[in-house]
Amino acid sequence: MTVVQPEHVDVGPALREPAHQVSPRALRYWVVQNFIGSVLTWGVLFTIHWFLPDSWARWLGPLFVLIMVYNVLELILEPTIRYRRTRWEVTGERVFSQTGWLSREQRIAPLSRVQTVDTERGPIMRLFRLANVTVTTASAAGPITLPCLDTDLADRVTADLARVTGQTRGDAT
Repeated sequence: MTVVQPEHVDVGPALREPAHQVSPRALRYWVVQNFIGSVLTWGVLFTIHWFLPDSWARWLGPLFVLIMVYNVLELILEPTIRYRRTRWEVTGERVFSQTGWLSREQRIAPLSRVQTVDTERGPIMRLFRLANVTVTTASAAGPITLPCLDTDLADRVTADLARVTGQTRGDAT
């Protein structure tokens, strides 16, 4: 049996990180968001544990403790790692985002493929004066989100993207 070796293909320079970090307030926002999720999880676990028969409670107790320890570690580690890794950039030609804390996702979309630009501000985000900008493209991978931008910056990015994509002829597909 012969193994065919692929030819070397030069794909150009390595993909760089996007230029901009998210707002520093995103760190506190993610801590609060994780804390709310942890409190809800703990409430559900305690409620389940309360109504379980003693034989089940002894067996599931260690599992519940592991889940709670994971929640605490996530509450402490995830926002810091996520803040360091989450980046974004909009150039004259493309929208570029990098997200994730356990795994990293990098998304790039040419401006010619942008169909809609939306801004999202949930109730907790508004407390921290943050917004997400969602860029929908003609891609099967789904929209690109630029998370946790300052609200003023998010409004400017949304307006700029809407202006630039409005000048593009065709239906962005």
